[in-house]
Parts: sequence; structure tokens; C-alpha cells
Amino acid sequence: MTLYSRPGCHLCDDARRVVRAICARTGDEWSEVNIDDDADLTTQYGELIPVVLVDGRQIGYFRIDPARLQAALG
Repeated sequence: MTLYSRPGCHLCDDARRVVRAICARTGDEWSEVNIDDDADLTTQYGELIPVVLVDGRQIGYFRIDPARLQAALG
């Protein structure tokens, strides 16, 4: 699972808490990528962050639904 984010984003902080909690429950690994470090990602996601991908599939953006995320991992 990948969380795309950027510094100073309060929605990213919320998403990070959701991702951590769900992954702690499921045992899944996750990584976080700062889109500001990659021009292509900045172009692709712009203000759409945070974005969560599971196995390359977008699960959610802005506000991450814990139930939807857990179901995608299940």
C-alpha cells in the first residue's frame, strides 16, 4: 500500500493515522511518498492528495475511509 502525500497537508496527517491503524490491524506493509519530490507525481496528483493505492489501484483520496481501506486489503 502506498500513501501519496505532501508536507503541511492536514488531510495527509489524517490519512496517515488511518493507514497506520488499519495496517497495524491487518499486518500489511505501507510506504509514504512525498509527491513534491517527484515532478510527475506532482503533475498527476496535484491537489488531489492524500491518495491511497493498494496494489496499484486507487482506493481513496482526500478523506480515507477506514472500512474501504480494510476491505481493499482483505
